[in-house]
Amino acid sequence: MDLTERKRQQPRVVSLFPDICEHDVLIQKIAGLVRDGRGSYVCFSTVHMVMESYDHPDFGDKVNGADIIVTDGMPIVWMQRLQGSKDASRVRANDLMISLCGYAREQGMTVGFYGGTPEVIEAIKSRAADEFQGLKVVYAYSPPFRLLTDEEDAAIVDELERTRPDLLFMGLGCPKQENWMHGHKGRVSSVMLGVGASFDFFAGNVRECPPWLGRLGLEWLFRLTQEPRRLWYRYLVLNPRFIALCIGQLTGLKRFDR
Repeated sequence: MDLTERKRQQPRVVSLFPDICEHDVLIQKIAGLVRDGRGSYVCFSTVHMVMESYDHPDFGDKVNGADIIVTDGMPIVWMQRLQGSKDASRVRANDLMISLCGYAREQGMTVGFYGGTPEVIEAIKSRAADEFQGLKVVYAYSPPFRLLTDEEDAAIVDELERTRPDLLFMGLGCPKQENWMHGHKGRVSSVMLGVGASFDFFAGNVRECPPWLGRLGLEWLFRLTQEPRRLWYRYLVLNPRFIALCIGQLTGLKRFDR
């Protein structure tokens, strides 16, 4: 979906135009992208991603150019509802990844995993083999934690085109995975999904937030208690800025040109 069409169809959330989402409908939309076979990418919008897009408009254009922008954060959903989208709902990246693995097994689709540490990749493969017996995992790779050379990148693309996973789950984190997906659309034929921390959740390295706390919009607080050194800036600096921008947008005090 191009930016002009997305602006026309979806309510703005500061810098992004996320889709109005429902879990089961999303699975069918993603299956449709697989059948289309032209390569596409799916982003999962959070407050962090909204603020990255606001501070870096070029990055925002990449996210808004995604085939689907999933609402993976209650503040995003609240902003949609406040603008009249009463059916807006939250769809967590980890929940959707697990559901898509089950759907892929049933439909004979293939999956791949790109990102995380080697230990995380091995844990994901092990859990997938246990919980989704018969699921075809045709690709799983932990890339170096540095900028890849052109030769390394070309080799990865060649391997992805050889194995051709229908669904390629990306666990590089925001904004790295979104930049990667945007830069490789047209080079990789998979449906790429930037699920970020879902790799660690699925591997069992990081505890998941209780669902009731997530529904209250307090998953950020739970995650902050789990990883304070890594996440303090994201939640204690970016979250208040997001709230201020939302108030400005809703009251008309803040005008957005993009």
